[in-house]
Amino acid sequence: MQVSSLNEVKIYSLSCGKSLPEWLSDRKKRALQKKDVDVRRRIELIQDFEMPTVCTTIKVSKDGQYILATGTYKPRVRCYDTYQLSLKFERCLDSEVVTFETLSDDYSKIVFLHNDRYIEFHSQSGFYYKTRIPKFGRDFSYHSPSCDLYFVGSSSEVYRLNLEQGRYLNPLQTDAAENNVCDINSVHGLFATGTIEGRVECWDPRTRGRVGVLDCALSSVTADSEINSLPTISALKFNGALTMAVGTSTGQVLLYDLRSDKPLLVKDHQYGLPIKSVHFQDSLDLILSADSRIIKMWNKNSGKIFTSLEPEHDLNDVCLYPNSGMLLTANEAPKMGIYYIPVLGPAPRWCSFLDNLTEELEENPESTVYDDYKFVTKKDLENLGLTHLIGSPFLRAYMHGFFMDIRLYHKVKLMVNPFAYEEYRKDKIRQKIEETRAQRVQLKKLPKVNKELALKLIEEEEEKQKSTWKKKVKSLPNILTDDRFKVMFENPDFQVDEESEEFRLLNPLVSKISEKRKKKLRLLEQQELHGKEEEEEPEGKPSDAESSESSDDEKDWVAEVRKQRRLLQQEEKVKRQEQLQEDQETVLKPQFYEIKAGEEFRSFKDSATKQKLMNKTLEDRLKLEAKNGTLSVSDTTVGSKQLTFTLKKSEQQKQQQEAEKLHRQERKAVRRSAGHLRSRPRRGRPFH
Repeated sequence: MQVSSLNEVKIYSLSCGKSLPEWLSDRKKRALQKKDVDVRRRIELIQDFEMPTVCTTIKVSKDGQYILATGTYKPRVRCYDTYQLSLKFERCLDSEVVTFETLSDDYSKIVFLHNDRYIEFHSQSGFYYKTRIPKFGRDFSYHSPSCDLYFVGSSSEVYRLNLEQGRYLNPLQTDAAENNVCDINSVHGLFATGTIEGRVECWDPRTRGRVGVLDCALSSVTADSEINSLPTISALKFNGALTMAVGTSTGQVLLYDLRSDKPLLVKDHQYGLPIKSVHFQDSLDLILSADSRIIKMWNKNSGKIFTSLEPEHDLNDVCLYPNSGMLLTANEAPKMGIYYIPVLGPAPRWCSFLDNLTEELEENPESTVYDDYKFVTKKDLENLGLTHLIGSPFLRAYMHGFFMDIRLYHKVKLMVNPFAYEEYRKDKIRQKIEETRAQRVQLKKLPKVNKELALKLIEEEEEKQKSTWKKKVKSLPNILTDDRFKVMFENPDFQVDEESEEFRLLNPLVSKISEKRKKKLRLLEQQELHGKEEEEEPEGKPSDAESSESSDDEKDWVAEVRKQRRLLQQEEKVKRQEQLQEDQETVLKPQFYEIKAGEEFRSFKDSATKQKLMNKTLEDRLKLEAKNGTLSVSDTTVGSKQLTFTLKKSEQQKQQQEAEKLHRQERKAVRRSAGHLRSRPRRGRPFH
């Protein structure tokens, strides 16, 4: 079970326990479940609470006993019984489901709107009836007093299907080209539809007449928002008799009172993604709005963020379990999300043990994700002397670093720096002592790190307080009192290096300005040592002199920059001379290279020539080879070019070929001489 916290609100993710690395095999995972207690104690709240590929919509029945979800691929609906914590049934469908609604308190009457214009009615036993609407549907609502189903979609008409008579009624004609969403107020039965033009049209089902039009597109555009297209209505939800929340395709949520055409509040998600769903949480006066990336919970009176939830995968639908703090999400992943937020409300009755479990977890914090593994970079491995383990099973490459076992990391860390614990202990003791000192009544004390920067910020804050126009300017938080920048004045790693090249060029007047600050710094240090009261800063030059000096700031800045550049060039020149002198003094020793068996030595000149040739382009290499005679280009019969490469022979091969040629010539000469002797007549006396 993962635990996250934002604004001190704990969120428990029940759909994923302690995460196991993906590279582990099934055999190792089973072995880890036997050894690791945390893995064995993972919570599986509902068995098989997932889809084959993707879950599109999720809803809870009115009695709270059943959770129904649709998904793909293949299109199907699954019903989970919360009393049994398992799957009750699964039905496969002919096409994907756009949305669905339960007409009864349980799962016995369900209506499905498909993406192929069909409407399916299911009973407790299974499929019951199927009908079709003229245009593709996008949403529908059920008006229980008249038993009418209102369908909206890619048409200007709102189709009405009466379930009591079993026939279609006259549709409602809207002024919009298309309608995206719709909802019916459960108190007075007002029907509202959100259009593609960014309007909300409200109709009275009793008279079938339009009672009002609300333009939300212009109201959603604020001074801070960046709109690239016309906002359309993507979500719509009633709360009570007079409150309505509207979500737009550009990521804004507008809260309306039905008695006014101006929104009470406009909340921007800052992601620019269409709002998928909006839910009201009445006990804390919260609104839960969700797009495909994040679920934001904010106060409906002030708009202040209460907390937010950002799942790992994109969201398709969000369902708030009634009268509880449980959230169910349909994701772009096989696994459906279950989140428990104790602040929103208690756990449902079928999983009431979650309250006791979360209380125990708050008392004994659990380990976080990947707690058995340590992420290290290549630089960390060099410091630990473990670069030879790269490529071995002890290190698993991940992004810009590696995962290694935490036990191995601690052992190596202890071997490399055996006194690390003592240093850590001393730092902790020093921090505790400084915390106790901070509670005492003390003078204006500067931090140990970046004292001059802190003094500069204090002076700017004092000048801002003394200025007459401070009320007109919006007060910004001070860096010294902001916890986000606290480490900058505590950790020595953040100390500003005034000798660096960047600092000297970007701050050319820092030497002149720092003289006054150093003088004041010495006064403050003396006050801290002697424990005296803070003395007032001695008066400096009169205001006229300061104003006369301010006119020459630009010239001083240019002169100081040039001076710093000259100094940097001189320092660089001195460094180069010192390096050249060191190179001249060093004596180069001969280097010996070992030639492997079966290889012949070639001069370094040949390798350098080959390297230069490889750096050239293909055109230059072809010209050079054609010049040397190792390349010939000829035309073929079909009109294309044919290249013939001739490999350059080595000296050894040339000598061997010349020896073979001489040998062949000697053999030919021997054969000629032998044939000539056989053909000559024999001289002498004949035998008798």
